[in-house]
Amino acid sequence: MPSENETMQQTVDPVMDVRRVLEGVCDLIERNRAEIEERRYQITWKADGSPVTEADTYVEPLVEAYLRQELGSITFVGEETYAPGSRTLDGWTAVLDPIDGTENFCSGLQEWGISLTLWRDGSHAGSLLLLPELGQRLLTGDRITPVVSRITGFSSSISDELVSELAVTGEARISGCAVFNLMNVIHGSFRRFVNPVGAFSWDLLGGVMLALEHGCLVEIDGEVYAGEYLEPGRRYRVDIRHGSNSDSGQGSIR
Repeated sequence: MPSENETMQQTVDPVMDVRRVLEGVCDLIERNRAEIEERRYQITWKADGSPVTEADTYVEPLVEAYLRQELGSITFVGEETYAPGSRTLDGWTAVLDPIDGTENFCSGLQEWGISLTLWRDGSHAGSLLLLPELGQRLLTGDRITPVVSRITGFSSSISDELVSELAVTGEARISGCAVFNLMNVIHGSFRRFVNPVGAFSWDLLGGVMLALEHGCLVEIDGEVYAGEYLEPGRRYRVDIRHGSNSDSGQGSIR
């Protein structure tokens, strides 16, 4: 006899119900905004010198518990709890960055976000980018009205390649939040977003899938990206160009 979780997993429609689940995550974050922001300045430091707040470690299990309640058995990949191990894409897989742009967040800036992507049996089911303090979100299935921009957004991981790109880019922005950068290139507020150093799958996967959905040109590690699952635990270099304004007239685009 199937368990309750197995029965739930069989009855979840991966097309009709994923958006409901993603909207539920947005509601969950909004209901817990006060608790999240109370933990904003409780900071510890990772081995690589980057900050992690109590909000990061509060949001991750909160979202994981909600997803397990809604989807049943899942493979959960979260930035704060990920540990290398056996890989499976059977059934549901969730990849979460609970607080993206933590340096911004714990410095009192509004440019921080949450990234979530859901996959089923190795295929993309739906993704979410959420910027709570800016009041912006983008879910799989949303319609947007693109704008035209001359701005290239860059990651905040400084490298010789990034510096050389800045030198030939007429309008540039460095925001320190992948969700913010991805949201802007998808909407066209950035003509291009470049991270030459690389970021992890929890930083990128939801955003690059939404970028493909909205007609952006995406390269991962110098190759055209067609929507493959990105493995956790390694960095990916990314270059995304908004399809309708990649020739907007200022800066060098190679």
